[in-house]
Amino acid sequence: MKNLSIFIKGTAFSVLTLALVASCNIRKEYERPKNIVPENLFRTDRLPKDSSSIAELSWREIFTDPILQGYIEKALQNNLDIRIAIQNYEAAEAYLKQSKAAYQPTVSIGPNYTFQTQSVNTQFGQIIGERRYVNQYDITASIGFEADIWGKLKAQEKAQLAAVWGTLAAHKAVKNDLIAALASSYFQLLTFDQQKRIISETITIRQSNLETTKALKEAGILTEVAVQQSEALVYNAQASLIDIETQIQILENTMSLLLAEPSQAINRSTLESQRIPAEISVGYSASLLANRPDVMQAEYNLINTFELTNSAKAQFYPTFRITGSGGVQSVDIDHLFSVNSLFASVVGGLAQPLLNRRQIRTNYDVSLANKEIAYLNFRKTVLSAGKEVSDAIRVFTVQDEFIDLKTKELTAYKNSVSFSQELVNYGMANYLEVLTANVNALNAELNISNAQYNKMKAAVDLYKALGGGWR
Repeated sequence: MKNLSIFIKGTAFSVLTLALVASCNIRKEYERPKNIVPENLFRTDRLPKDSSSIAELSWREIFTDPILQGYIEKALQNNLDIRIAIQNYEAAEAYLKQSKAAYQPTVSIGPNYTFQTQSVNTQFGQIIGERRYVNQYDITASIGFEADIWGKLKAQEKAQLAAVWGTLAAHKAVKNDLIAALASSYFQLLTFDQQKRIISETITIRQSNLETTKALKEAGILTEVAVQQSEALVYNAQASLIDIETQIQILENTMSLLLAEPSQAINRSTLESQRIPAEISVGYSASLLANRPDVMQAEYNLINTFELTNSAKAQFYPTFRITGSGGVQSVDIDHLFSVNSLFASVVGGLAQPLLNRRQIRTNYDVSLANKEIAYLNFRKTVLSAGKEVSDAIRVFTVQDEFIDLKTKELTAYKNSVSFSQELVNYGMANYLEVLTANVNALNAELNISNAQYNKMKAAVDLYKALGGGWR
């Protein structure tokens, strides 16, 4: 009865102490930094009338080419980077489950055997006067529990939860990058196809011009110099054709890698059949926080370091632990399971760290530095996102005017080729003028093709920069 009274008093003392210190929880709640996304983040006069954004649309509504859609669907299933990101998420979830289990007590049980003999030359050995041998058998169960007084375990759980959400955001970012890379590569292939056609047609025209030049030489109108220059233009175009065919095959290999398949030819449609949104809705800059995966990941990393700082700060305060053990113990295995072999012990107390070679202070200082690094990375990610949006808006909005001017330039060069060739035929112009106009016409036509691709790529870049593609 006396022992029971002592146990009750001890338990009451522990509960009272725990209740007192638990009222002083030092853990702080995370709050997003103010003004992390300035209103003028996007360098554009196209201020949104509402908060809608093309980033909120599915990629299927942006990329309507059925062949491209098929490639995107296949890549989302097979791409190795996406599968790696999924495994990172699975690992983070496993750590989260472990952090949640930290509130539970630790329990262990097992049999033990101890053999012991003491030196005869010790003080105890001299009293006994002979060597004694002791065999001890026991089956012991142990339990340990740490009360989360200061919110240390809660902070660790929150930190790991942020890490899980961070890996999920990373998974979305991989999907975002993958879809953008596939779409850009696909449009680039279509552009190369168009340029291959342009160069092939140019080769045919230049070979015809070469025959004309040879005939004019025979007629005494032109010299061998003109023939050689015409022949050089044919070789130049043929070399350009080899280069563009090489670029096509390299890009097909790149797309095959994105699809997690061996390098192979890529089936595709035409550049003329592509349709991109004529109008784009940017939305407010603050929508990046909800749409853009890398921005979300940067904030989750900040939350993670914030909570780890809470956990590190809690290390300065006392730890309340309850430990207990019990079981059966005997020097004779035949009496191991008798009532007299039972034993038990319970210990509860607070442990305040005093001297630990500055480990706690160092951990806390490092956690503060990591939190500041995470904040700076968060801000840098937001500013980088704003730059990418601004760049894409600029390229997208000027391409129509650029294409219009280049088309006029091409028309002028083609007229120049026709007029100068006519003058050469009558001996009224230098053939160098024909060659120059011919080269300029080809370059202008290729520039128009590149400008068409740049506009489509800018639309892809803007869609990605605003955080679209992972839905």
